[in-house]
Amino acid sequence: MPFPMEPFRIKVVEPIKPTTREERQRVLQEAGYNVFRIPSEKILVDMLTDSGTSAMSDNQWAGMMVGDEAYAQCRNWANFESAVRGIFGYQFVIPCHQGRAAENYLFENLVNEGKIVLSNTHFDTTRAQVQHHRGLPLDLVISEGHDPAAEHPFKGNIDIERAERVISEESAEKIAFGFLTITNNSSGGQPVSLENARAFSQLLKRHGLPMFFDAARYAENCYFIKRREAGQENRSVKEIAAELFSFAVGAWMSAKKDALVNMGGFITVDDEDLARRVTDSVILNEGFFTYGGLAGRDLEAVARGLLEGLREEYLAYRISQVEEIGRQLTAAGVPIIRPTGGHAVYIDAKLILPHIPQANFPGVALTYALYRDYGIRGVEIGSLMLAQEDPETGEMKYPDMELMRICVPRRVYTASHLQYVIDSIIELCSRASEIRGLELTYAAPTLRHFTARFKEVE
Repeated sequence: MPFPMEPFRIKVVEPIKPTTREERQRVLQEAGYNVFRIPSEKILVDMLTDSGTSAMSDNQWAGMMVGDEAYAQCRNWANFESAVRGIFGYQFVIPCHQGRAAENYLFENLVNEGKIVLSNTHFDTTRAQVQHHRGLPLDLVISEGHDPAAEHPFKGNIDIERAERVISEESAEKIAFGFLTITNNSSGGQPVSLENARAFSQLLKRHGLPMFFDAARYAENCYFIKRREAGQENRSVKEIAAELFSFAVGAWMSAKKDALVNMGGFITVDDEDLARRVTDSVILNEGFFTYGGLAGRDLEAVARGLLEGLREEYLAYRISQVEEIGRQLTAAGVPIIRPTGGHAVYIDAKLILPHIPQANFPGVALTYALYRDYGIRGVEIGSLMLAQEDPETGEMKYPDMELMRICVPRRVYTASHLQYVIDSIIELCSRASEIRGLELTYAAPTLRHFTARFKEVE
């Protein structure tokens, strides 16, 4: 049996409306060839993101029915706080409506103009938040993280030697803090090892610098540690998470990933002064600090989802789904980032579309073609999302990799859905020479991939 059996039964279904290729072509033209602009009812299989797209369990829905909507100190807040503390181990817990808000409130209290933020890889919104607060995001993923074909169990690791060199050359006073994204989304959903996180923590401590985690997919990362790191195979995922988080002074999380909910996030730290300042920001912008922009029922769903996301039978199923997609694509000759990561398969658009230069967005081209021909929505992670203009020369600096990410929403699609996606990608890649590049007709100054518009290159 290629795909793992789902460790759940389906109680509620949502109809999928089929569309024709001609209809999808019209939709694409109206959307300016940007898949973010396509109405969801026009999507057959939606693999744009795993963020907020999970199917919640009967236990989570039951929890929402006992939502306490008191403005302050609702009972769901107590359950939320207990769940976060029990997993992360930090003293202070501050809810926010999603991870992007958590980044904003934390960074406004940590990032000063010109200060460098060290990471394995900043994701797009994280990078934008650092830059919004006039900081300088610096990605230091290991060299294998730039090579799609490199077989390395922890390609999300940060390069400790490079990090140490940056601190020595720039001086610790110019560094705001360091953090690790787990798993490393922009680098292919690749995990970070326990050993690497420990080494980075020790480096930062020697220089008096704080360390944090972007923990959106921490459970998947800890499951990879259990499977791939020597000496960790007999520990529970929760035990591994406890040690991992002990290396840092705090974390932020978009609960829309490993907490299996459609909305929510939080900041959790040990520093009382930092917690007080962040809380003040949350009260000003999100509401009282015990709900942080969320309803009581949402807090309960997060509390229960955090615990469900740690279940190892669920994680084994989840990771195996993604691995099977990667296995079949690789067997058919479709180039992907290897080994597969936790939440998505990343397809190498640069190799598939060598006739399209990076200036014409090969990742976007492959993505729009997959939707046009098969009704499947993926997303580009390449020149549109990550290219940066050099402020001194004005030259466009393109990323090393041009990728199309196929995200797998949690507990949503069955094996037959995923097989359709695999077969469609294989067929599309067999006639990739027909796909044309794109030219920008509109681009916002920040996070342009969300609202950009294009036209096909003649």
